[in-house]
Amino acid sequence: MVSCTTAFAAGVRPRGVPSSYNLLYFQRFLNTLITGRVGHVEAQHDRLRDAAERLALTLAQGGMQKSTARVLTALLYTEQDTMTSADLREQLQISSGGVSAAVKQLLPIGFIERVPAPGSRRDHYRFRSGAWAGLMSQQNEVLRTMTAAAEEGLAAAPDESATAERLREMQDFYTYMSEQMVPLIERWREQYEARQGSRA
Repeated sequence: MVSCTTAFAAGVRPRGVPSSYNLLYFQRFLNTLITGRVGHVEAQHDRLRDAAERLALTLAQGGMQKSTARVLTALLYTEQDTMTSADLREQLQISSGGVSAAVKQLLPIGFIERVPAPGSRRDHYRFRSGAWAGLMSQQNEVLRTMTAAAEEGLAAAPDESATAERLREMQDFYTYMSEQMVPLIERWREQYEARQGSRA
């Protein structure tokens, strides 16, 4: 026997059901579909927010300020194209000052960007495309600084000393990393763009 739900899904009035009840049953059928869909979407939102909070906790444990980490991960995991400061305050339940301080830290290092929003006087932000590669590229300056520090120390340390041995290891490591970082990032960019092109 065909159920009412199946029959209504197929656009057929179930046998034995008076036509005057069609609208009532159909409304119940639609409500069931809508409720199920809403529940699925809400569960998906919850999973994304939980993942964002776990990453924020990891970043905070690594030294990033907690509010900055939460703003960063909120923009990374959001399903919106952009978010305003008000959006971030509402979602994260943090103060305006906390959001503002986080944005000021994240903009200069290239994790997020301010984007125009026609018709809106509020600033809109989004996680910047290419942020991860950009962050690693910024490490090149750190690598150069560390290499230079090792060389400066080697110039002052006796050649056969334990100090010189430690500094030679440091110099060798950071020189190697400096040489490998740029081509490594470039290879990743080429492969990523190729994969994105194949999906288009």
